[in-house]
Amino acid sequence: MMNNKQVSALLNQLADLLELKGENPFKANAYRRAARAVENSRVALDELEKGPEELPGVGKGTAAAIRGIMETGRLEALDQLLEELPSGLPELMNIPGLGPKSIHLLNRELGVENKEQLEEALKQGKVRTLPGFGEKKEKKLLDGIQRMKRFTRHLLIHGLTVAETLRERLAEHPEVLQVEPAGSLRRMKETVKDIDLVVATKHPETVAETVVSMPEVIRVINQGSTKVSVLLRMGWEIQVDVRLVEPDQFISALHHFTGSKEHNVRFRQRAKEFGWKVSEYGIHDEDHEETFTFATEEEMYQKLQLPYIVPELREDRGEMDHQAEDLPQLIRAEDYRGDLHMHTRWSDGSASVREMALAARERGYEYIAITDHSRSLKVAGGLTPDDLKRQREEIDAVNEELDGITVLAGTEMDILPDGTLDFPDRVLKELDLVIASIHSGFKQDEETITQRVLNAVKNPYVHIVAHPTGRLLNRRDPYAIDLDRVFEAAAKTGTMLELNANPNRLDLNDRDLKRAKEAYGLNVTINTDAHSPEMMDFVRFGVATARRGWLEAGDVINTYSLEQLRQRLDYIRRNK
Repeated sequence: MMNNKQVSALLNQLADLLELKGENPFKANAYRRAARAVENSRVALDELEKGPEELPGVGKGTAAAIRGIMETGRLEALDQLLEELPSGLPELMNIPGLGPKSIHLLNRELGVENKEQLEEALKQGKVRTLPGFGEKKEKKLLDGIQRMKRFTRHLLIHGLTVAETLRERLAEHPEVLQVEPAGSLRRMKETVKDIDLVVATKHPETVAETVVSMPEVIRVINQGSTKVSVLLRMGWEIQVDVRLVEPDQFISALHHFTGSKEHNVRFRQRAKEFGWKVSEYGIHDEDHEETFTFATEEEMYQKLQLPYIVPELREDRGEMDHQAEDLPQLIRAEDYRGDLHMHTRWSDGSASVREMALAARERGYEYIAITDHSRSLKVAGGLTPDDLKRQREEIDAVNEELDGITVLAGTEMDILPDGTLDFPDRVLKELDLVIASIHSGFKQDEETITQRVLNAVKNPYVHIVAHPTGRLLNRRDPYAIDLDRVFEAAAKTGTMLELNANPNRLDLNDRDLKRAKEAYGLNVTINTDAHSPEMMDFVRFGVATARRGWLEAGDVINTYSLEQLRQRLDYIRRNK
């Protein structure tokens, strides 16, 4: 069963495509009104006694569409439009400043059907002559296209989805003895250029033929007995390089192709001290004409009298200069005991407080915090102080009903453009946990934005500053902020900074986390910012990023017991 947010997204997509095609605007607006009503409803669609018609702005036609989505998971009119329209046309909506009506005009007047044709029309000065455009917008669109070209890497979540699917398939192949992802994906970098898989097999040609025959392959780049490269489309296009090696070479190849290049250089330098050379085939002692191969990577590091270094640390950021006892005991997924940033249907989430609590309990968590948006973020259904009181009653009822999980009452409160906070202290003091974050005014100068964040850090009732740099990977650069001043203030006040585990954010990033810990002694909090139970899975990316930042369990407050957490939250308020 699809939730409110998913249904709303399909209705909005249909409205966009209707406008893009140039259909009757009243029809598109009807679907948009219905989408807004569904998203803003604090009651799940399947719990409405009279069905979708019960929602304001939903008529018979749109109600029928909603029922169709709930029954089949699809919207027939949307599928039909996607078939009719040129495939590159909807993608133009990803360009900042270009909406469906503008795209329809470009298509109708200039025949633009994709990004390449639009770029050519912009360069020829054809677009500026159209109504509603002009030279300023023309430049903005060209800048947007160039920006998209810069982002040639894929989000980690997308790379992992493809890699894990391929790994499962190949692992079932009778001629595949071992298969593992390598490259930046294995190191869990926030973005990946392509996917590397290392396969151990005695029959490389057979495995290679299997790879190039997969239905998702749209182009074979290279097919040989040691390497196969293909371009795949699994929701998005991505290159996959499959390395085919002898079984006894598997570990050496896995290490080599995991990288990073910088780490491998240091590894080869270490081997040179023994008079040896390193390649993807093993460690070579040329004087004795011997090649060492290994059953595990641990053995490979031991051969060079090195402590084992996990893939996430292989970036040449000091890991090769430490003794085993000095390397961090990195945080593990099983250390995580509760998520302190999530949303429900009270704002822009898709589930109830109870549903989020049940999902957290199922994951083995001790606690969660419900932190719906504050009143100024109207686009996300932000809560008023009265809403917070009513939500607290619901949270209390859930705590009364459910054993094994504690729900804290909180808010994700906007830091407004003028530097003030969206709720007064008298409201904040009634909450168990307060998050402050920026959702507007991203283009302000560094001093202004830094001061806005410092105001929140120094507020006696703010416990956490969420996604502190405001970036969206592949979409929006970080805003201008002096993180060192923020780190320094957080160290003095005890306020925690967030590693937002949403794979579109991963903010703070790994380098900032390492600096926050080593230079300022900060603890952080890893939260998913979940808007549905399924999004709690994002904790995987947060933990991986924390590991890349050299964080141990003690550096992350989500590893605390509920009692320890309450003590820490109380300390922050008393310390300011």
